[in-house]
Amino acid sequence: MTEHDQEGLAPFDADVPGPEELARKIGQLQREIGQLQEAVVSHAVIDQAIGVVISLGGLHPDQGFGVLRTVSQKTNIKLREVADQIVAWPAAQELSEDIRQALETALSEAGPT
Repeated sequence: MTEHDQEGLAPFDADVPGPEELARKIGQLQREIGQLQEAVVSHAVIDQAIGVVISLGGLHPDQGFGVLRTVSQKTNIKLREVADQIVAWPAAQELSEDIRQALETALSEAGPT
């Protein structure tokens, strides 16, 4: 190896992260993966709740998300939690009173398509 070749390796060697940096990066990537997995599940539940809402109110699919958002805002409950309750509602045969009232109001304001 020539002196020129050795000089070319030095910057590369200096850029190689150490074990602590690699462990930090792995931890960061694992957290991101967890967040992405949670987001995928959350989107699926919200999509299911939109289906319940549009079926219940005879709405256009675009209106379904707006109804969920309105219920979330009126009740001050996170959208994901509203969606969870609405998806569970047919099987559980109950819906919290505040969500039920906000849902009725939002559905009547949205009106059927």
